[in-house]
This record gives sequence, structure tokens and C-alpha cells, in this order.
Amino acid sequence: MPDRTDILEGLRRSGRILEAFVRTIPAHDRNRIRAEGCWSIAEHVSHLAQVQPMLLERILRFMREDQPEFIPFIPGVDEAEERPPAVEMTAAFEAFNQYRAKQVDLLESADDITWQKTGRHPEYELYSLYILARHILMHDHWHMYRMEELWLTRDAYLTELS
Repeated sequence: MPDRTDILEGLRRSGRILEAFVRTIPAHDRNRIRAEGCWSIAEHVSHLAQVQPMLLERILRFMREDQPEFIPFIPGVDEAEERPPAVEMTAAFEAFNQYRAKQVDLLESADDITWQKTGRHPEYELYSLYILARHILMHDHWHMYRMEELWLTRDAYLTELS
């Protein structure tokens, strides 16, 4: 895990990057739906805030259990609606940052054996605390990339997600 320090630093910085980025987007663009099946920028922010407790719980399970078993989290499947519930931006940033600080604190306190601990997840062939930490970072940045695309990309070039 030669990149563990970098992953932790990225996780520490994601909330600041997210908030600074979203605050550059005009308010009227944050709730715009670009195409059928697309989330708005505000919905991406809400989603990022709302998944943090689940991610914290996964970290805790890796720290407490020998080989935790997880179930997939698929937005819209277990919920009544397919769109993330709206959360006011400042509240979403605060929730994201509060949970992220707890996640980073736990990850920093984990020893090498815990970082290498594996669990079972039906979506992945291999799943460990290390992979989860890296996945959280990539998930943050995937959503930020998608928000930028929804804001700035011309219609003809907008990625269509199924």
C-alpha cells in the first residue's frame, strides 16, 4: 500500500475541493436536470453527503469484524425514489465534512493488518479496507467530475449514463 498516505490526504481534501468547486457553479445551474435519468448537481452533492454514514459504518466493520460481509448500496433500489432527496448545500457540505473527518481519523488509526483485512462484497472480486478507502476517494471525484460535466459540457458531448 505505497499510496496509503496519498489516499488519506486525498480523502482529507475532498470536502474542501467539493465545496469550493460547487460554490463556483451559479445557483441556478445547481438544480438543473440536463437529461432524462441525470441527476442535478445538487442531487450529486446530496448523494455524496448521504452516503458518508454508510461508508463510515463499512470502515468500522472492517476494524471490528474478521471478515465482514457487505451488501451493495444502489441508490434508488432500496428507496422510494430514484433521485437523492434534496439537502441544502451548506448542510450537505457540513455533513460530508463531519463524516469524512471521522472516516479519516479511523483510517489513520488502523494498523497495516487492518488495512489489508478483506471482506466479502458481491459486486467486487476483492474487497479490503484499503480498496474501500481508495474507492471512497474515487467515488468523490467521479461525482465531482460528473457535476462539472453536467455544468459545462455541451449537450452533444454529455455522457449518457444508463
